[in-house]
Amino acid sequence: MLDGNFRKSVETVTLPAGRWLVRIGFSADVLTSSGLVFSCATAWAIASGHHWIAAVLLTLTGFHDLFDGPVAKASKRASQRGSFFDSVVDRITDSMLLGGVAYYLTAHHHGQLVLLPFAILTTTFMISYQRSKAESLGLAAKGGLMERAERMILLGVGLLAKPIFIPILWVMLVLTAMTAAGRFWRVWQIAASPEPPLIQPGRIHHHSSRIRRGVSRTSRQ
Repeated sequence: MLDGNFRKSVETVTLPAGRWLVRIGFSADVLTSSGLVFSCATAWAIASGHHWIAAVLLTLTGFHDLFDGPVAKASKRASQRGSFFDSVVDRITDSMLLGGVAYYLTAHHHGQLVLLPFAILTTTFMISYQRSKAESLGLAAKGGLMERAERMILLGVGLLAKPIFIPILWVMLVLTAMTAAGRFWRVWQIAASPEPPLIQPGRIHHHSSRIRRGVSRTSRQ
C-alpha cells in the first residue's frame, strides 16, 4: 500500500544514504544479516514483556530493512543470491517476531489467545506465497492493505502500550486476511480472462529483487 509517490519520497533520502553507507564499508548482505540479529533481539524483548525496548529494536530492524536495497544499488552488486537471501531473512524475521508475541501471550494470558499470532503468521505467509506463485506464472500480484511495511508499523504501534497490544494484533489479523483474500481474488480474475495480462519475463522474480535495485523491500510484500 505504501507505494507510488510515497516510495519516491523515501528514495530521495535512502539512495544518498545508501551511497554513504557503501563508502564507509557496509554491504547489503551485512545489513540484511545485522537486521536479522536485531529482529531476534526484538522478539526476545517482546517475549519478555519489555515492549518499549522492543519498539526501539523494531525501529532499528526496520532501518536495516530500509537501507539494504539502496546499499545494493549503490555498490552495483545487486544479485539473485542477494535477493534470495533477503527474502529468506524476511520470512525468518516475521516468524521470530510473531514467535515472541506467542511466547508473551502464553506467559501473560490464558486460553487460546496464543493462536492469534499463529493466524497472523499464516496469513502473512499466504500473502507472500501468492505473489511469488503468481509472478512465477507471469501474472502481476501486488498491493493490498497490509503488506510487510504496514505490518511492522502496526506491530510497532501495538508495542507502545500494553492495553492496545492485543487489539492491535486482532486488527493485524483482519487486515492481513483481507489482503490475502483480495490478492487471491485479483489473481483469480486475471488468470480467468481469455488473454491475461502477463508481466515481462525479466520482471518475474520474487518481490525483493526490486529492493536490491534500490527500493525498500518492506513495502513490497
